[in-house]
Amino acid sequence: MGPTPGANGAQGQTSPGFTIGWMVFMVAIFYFVMIRPQRRREKERKALIEAVKSGDRVLLTSGIIGEIASVKEKTLIVNIAEKTKIEVLKSAVSQVLDEKGELPSETKA
Repeated sequence: MGPTPGANGAQGQTSPGFTIGWMVFMVAIFYFVMIRPQRRREKERKALIEAVKSGDRVLLTSGIIGEIASVKEKTLIVNIAEKTKIEVLKSAVSQVLDEKGELPSETKA
């Protein structure tokens, strides 16, 4: 008895359409898991930086907490102690503190 026709090669082969479909599916999963949330965070951060105004208490990326004395186009003047002001880039703002000057809670509804 000889081998039946088509029995050898049919097991290990998949159709090109299935392979392409699987790759499209994986790219879509990657987009929704990695890229889309990152873009959302960037958008929120940009809105936070654009919304800061004079008088806001902020936490800088260096860990310094201060009150914004004035806002310029790309920089902020931050009062960090009595008679001590520093100029920082707007991108150095990590968080805006709440009215009490405390870090906002991490839980969002």
